[in-house]
Amino acid sequence: MARACVFDVNETLLDMGTLDPLFERAFGDAAARTEWFGQLQQSWLVATVTGVYEEFGTIGGTALRMVAERRDMSLPGEEATNILGAIRELPPHPEVGEALARLREAGVRLATLTNSTQEVAEAQIENSGLGEHFEKVFSADAVKRLKPAPEPYRMAARSLGVEIGQIRLVAAHAWDVAGAMRVGCAAAFVARPGKVLDPLFEPPDVVGVDLREVAGRILEAENDRA
Repeated sequence: MARACVFDVNETLLDMGTLDPLFERAFGDAAARTEWFGQLQQSWLVATVTGVYEEFGTIGGTALRMVAERRDMSLPGEEATNILGAIRELPPHPEVGEALARLREAGVRLATLTNSTQEVAEAQIENSGLGEHFEKVFSADAVKRLKPAPEPYRMAARSLGVEIGQIRLVAAHAWDVAGAMRVGCAAAFVARPGKVLDPLFEPPDVVGVDLREVAGRILEAENDRA
């Protein structure tokens, strides 16, 4: 198989729900995690569209402060540090290791592509125990443009030595899938709880409720092309 699967990391591979106790302690409400991640996404998308670049961790910190301000409270620096530091220690979703092993054993090249910095990206993959599955760990920081801008996807293809059309981006985020497909990648959507595709954009040919189902459908799609 010629195609390489390039995986988003946060929420797609790793379970951000394990941050809930930290948000409960910092904000008195575990639901602040989803509010924070939504603000984080909004902030980096605005920055990307307007041509401003900041490291993902910096944007994550400002998003925490914005959530605190919105809730009319102060957030101690140590609480913010604890939350941002814990992102390096996120565990994988239960089915991820098995699904990655199945793809790798079938001859699919595997890599990750995240908006986190290279240092954080490598720490996440190492600490999650998933490193054996991946040929490369890529960070959008290398091109100073965050997904879903086209540059990170093109960088991943170039670094893997394949055409952009030989990349399949796998993500649990509609914006990531849309960005990849607009630049010429194939894509697969992991429809984790609360995640839906954006009807404004063409859907990918592979959709599944978790990575186990997605992996099976990727192999079916690739076999159909063979």
